[in-house]
Amino acid sequence: MPASDYASRIRRLAGVLDQLGYDAFLASSPVTMGFLHGLFEGGGERFLTLAVNRSGDCRLICPGLSATQARRQGVQDVRPWNDGQDPMFRIAELADDWGLASGLIAVEDEMRADHLLAIQKTLPAALFRPGREVIEAFMGRKEPWEVERLERAGAIADAAFEALLGWLKPGMTEAEVAQGIEREMVQRGGGPGFCIVATGANGAEPHHLNDQTVLQPGDAVVLDFGCSVERYPSDITRTVCLGRASDELKRVYETVFRAHHAGRDAARLGAPCQEVDRAARRVIEQAGYGEYFMHRTGHGIGLRGHEDPYMVEGNETPLAVGHCFSVEPGIYLPGRFGVRIENIVCMTEQGCRSLNAEPAPEILELSV
Repeated sequence: MPASDYASRIRRLAGVLDQLGYDAFLASSPVTMGFLHGLFEGGGERFLTLAVNRSGDCRLICPGLSATQARRQGVQDVRPWNDGQDPMFRIAELADDWGLASGLIAVEDEMRADHLLAIQKTLPAALFRPGREVIEAFMGRKEPWEVERLERAGAIADAAFEALLGWLKPGMTEAEVAQGIEREMVQRGGGPGFCIVATGANGAEPHHLNDQTVLQPGDAVVLDFGCSVERYPSDITRTVCLGRASDELKRVYETVFRAHHAGRDAARLGAPCQEVDRAARRVIEQAGYGEYFMHRTGHGIGLRGHEDPYMVEGNETPLAVGHCFSVEPGIYLPGRFGVRIENIVCMTEQGCRSLNAEPAPEILELSV
């Protein structure tokens, strides 16, 4: 991304700080620093933070081993420290230069606790607040080029799913299926991603860890996977049956399919995020499966696979152009099977648009 675009993001962040009354924001995760300045580098146990104040000044405090990389990414004010030094002398220096000794400072949620405690000890008169509302105020609304990357990643996942329908069969293990899906995505240009394969009773575990469970005829198989394109991920879930599906499996799948579309239909500009969750949940509750849908309906997606805005009860954030998020209701019957359907959608001026191919309206029964 051009340096001018990063400068624009810093200016926008400064405006949010000024609007909210904060004196500075401290970013510490590679994702946030990458978003703001193209520096996708973490410090690990070493202290590293990108500081921005309400005037738009930007300074990086980093280990000396990261200084050259930071300057190459266009960071103008780099203040390194070396192993054996206490990096808090750089925080004291920052406070003196920016008048932060008794300031109100927003700190990224992902900053390590030991690092934050060290800052607080160095600046005992300053007040620290969670920085989520600061950065998510505009990180959650994707620019057109970001949506394009999400859509490309989604197309690769869609194509991988179509391909696996030709080779998925009983006798394979969950781990083997996951490896096959990942291979399909890599062959189509997908970058690092993830894959959950949950067959039979394992499908009732929404975040099942793939193991050596063997797929059996008649199993419902939940497939939740995605890849990345230029750091932007995809995330889809499909549920299929190996052979003939039982009447109950068909009924549960049909319920989840209706809930999925009810959630998407509720995704209107200006509508609170919680309405997406309520709409999907209502369908499942009316079908008598409410207690078996235990997670939120969706999560935002961008440089992070899970980020604001979340489609969950209590989130009154109004949906706006550029919001990209999953719609993924599910029903999980312990000891029996699970069904989940997930697409990524994007809010546009015309409304909610799916970035994935449409799921089948009836569960796919694969030949065995």
